[in-house]
Amino acid sequence: MKNNAVGSSFDSFLEEEGIAEEVETGAVKKLISFQLLEAIKKENLSKTELAHRLETSRAAVDRLLDPDNESVTLLTLIKAASVLGKKLKLELI
Repeated sequence: MKNNAVGSSFDSFLEEEGIAEEVETGAVKKLISFQLLEAIKKENLSKTELAHRLETSRAAVDRLLDPDNESVTLLTLIKAASVLGKKLKLELI
């Protein structure tokens, strides 16, 4: 049976509420944090070892891996990806 109820999409809702960009930014950071954590697990690296390879502090690594911390710089993300044998891919759409 077809549902004839018509409503706005989730994206439309976020736009109407004025929070679309904020939500998308948070989602991107959470995804990158998750991918970094997965790469760290795969490489059997500790946060301390990653900090050493990045030539930074353990606290900086904690900020990098914190899915709610959106203040991480692009340079830091690129360097972390490189240390883990990965590349960071960004695109404008």
